[in-house]
Amino acid sequence: MATIGLDQLFYAPITEAATTGEETYGTPVKLAKAISAELSVELAEATLFADDGASEIVKEFKNGKLTLGVDDIGRSVAAVLVGATVDDNGVLISTTEDGGTLVAIGFRARKSNGKYKYLWLYRVKFAVPSTSLATKGDDITFSTPTIEGTVMRRNKLDGQGKHPWKAEVDENDTGVDAATISGWYASVYEPEFTEA
Repeated sequence: MATIGLDQLFYAPITEAATTGEETYGTPVKLAKAISAELSVELAEATLFADDGASEIVKEFKNGKLTLGVDDIGRSVAAVLVGATVDDNGVLISTTEDGGTLVAIGFRARKSNGKYKYLWLYRVKFAVPSTSLATKGDDITFSTPTIEGTVMRRNKLDGQGKHPWKAEVDENDTGVDAATISGWYASVYEPEFTEA
């Protein structure tokens, strides 16, 4: 079903275990007011040829690119996402050595039926935000920042022994527990599987 909106943009800081690299997520924090979110995915692909034809084709998630348009990136969010620092006078300082921390990104998209699609991207590393500015002319034009991040699979295995990179749910799908939706931003969603 088509989406007609985007809101509730959150990030959750990630702490990695020193020996395993497994992620532990901090409490989700509001990132900014969302204007746009574009997610593109890159796949690793291989084709095995046998008997003069394609015998097997494998396509796996390699990484993704998330481009967020937001109303503003405040100092505290910029410090977390891209590693900028605030000096003693309250000025945000960006350096060539900046490198933000890994975060999980959550948001929702309103669908045309009034229900929502909820998403968590488990591991995102952002680059310095880009800004486009223009002088004021006869018309008013808003200039807002854009921030781009690389989406990766997480190190922590799920209950099926796989490395998830995204969790996604439509609130009107059958079998979706209401508590899953109501608690979506209380913590980063962890996959649950019944043991066989």
